[in-house]
Amino acid sequence: MISYWIIFGGIMLVSMIVQWRFKSKFKKYSETPLSSGMTGRDVAEQMLHDNGIYDVQIISAQGRLSDHYNPANRTVNLSPEVYSGRSVAAAAVAAHECGHAVQHAKAYSWLQFRSAMVPIVSVASNLVTWVLMIGVLLMIFIHNPYVLAVGVAALAITTIFSFVTLPVEFDASKRALAWLDSKNITHSSAEHAGAKDALWWAAMTYVVAALSSLVTLLYYASMLLGRRD
Repeated sequence: MISYWIIFGGIMLVSMIVQWRFKSKFKKYSETPLSSGMTGRDVAEQMLHDNGIYDVQIISAQGRLSDHYNPANRTVNLSPEVYSGRSVAAAAVAAHECGHAVQHAKAYSWLQFRSAMVPIVSVASNLVTWVLMIGVLLMIFIHNPYVLAVGVAALAITTIFSFVTLPVEFDASKRALAWLDSKNITHSSAEHAGAKDALWWAAMTYVVAALSSLVTLLYYASMLLGRRD
């Protein structure tokens, strides 16, 4: 039990550090002008068209760091500072989200697998906290492991989803950086390095989230198996 809290506390500390680094990097590169003068929307539109994609809409979405690609309605949703921004960060994020659109168009297997998991993950994530809480109480007071087992199964689904997300995110960044370099959107080596740095720290937030989910899963699984013994 004590070792779990040490590991979990360590991961939470790392998570806070990674989140802080990502936000500070994004702020830094948001203030670094893109020498090409393109906005995030310009970058997104050109990357989509260069990949033969004309049926994806580019939308300005509300919220800071709310950027995402929605495969259900085929939209690239960019936060206002990315949509209208003319910075290295705006170009990197816009290209990254279009990287997901390219994955979709090319039937990238990990994205297909992730998309197929979304309906069941939505249900599992909405139920997991309450099911685990009730399951632990039932284990303690009446030694009934079945509800906790359901909670562990739901948590396992969300954990798998978080790990499936990793190759999807890394591949989108790889596609984005390769395209930015090939089209000379990030003219200088400093601009390219900044775009790479920003996307790297963004990816690290997903890595830490996946590890945190795994540690939590192992904790509840060990509780379930220990009680059964």
